[in-house]
Amino acid sequence: MHSASVSSDEMLKLDNQLCFAVYSASLAMTRLYKPVLEKLQLTYPQYLVMLALWEQDGLMVSALGERLSLDSGTLTPLLKRLEANGYVARVRDVADERRVHITLTAAGRKLKARAASVPGCLMAATECSVPELIALTQQIQTLRDRIKKAA
Repeated sequence: MHSASVSSDEMLKLDNQLCFAVYSASLAMTRLYKPVLEKLQLTYPQYLVMLALWEQDGLMVSALGERLSLDSGTLTPLLKRLEANGYVARVRDVADERRVHITLTAAGRKLKARAASVPGCLMAATECSVPELIALTQQIQTLRDRIKKAA
């Protein structure tokens, strides 16, 4: 859509907004995952935390927040709930007690095998091939990075 050839009325239509397409797709994604993740006793944000930890166990809370784009006010309750459920442990750094590492427990590591079927649900719902999903993910990541840079 080239702004020179499109009227301002068209530019302001809801369905022509990239922000709305991304927002509504995110809501739809969360709804899709909800029943699947309930079987794992995880919320979508908790699932994201677990994905990050399965990739790199022992992250500091600050690094985890950065990785997930979550502030500590949002992340701390998620971690406390995951700890209460027995999936993670919060461990103070010996050298600097202000630093807290999040480590997977045996139950948290075991949960990874049960979560292996989750990505397939997305593939089935989107009717996308693996290459299509990879390309789409890369496009959205590039968009996100450009927006972060501009902000």
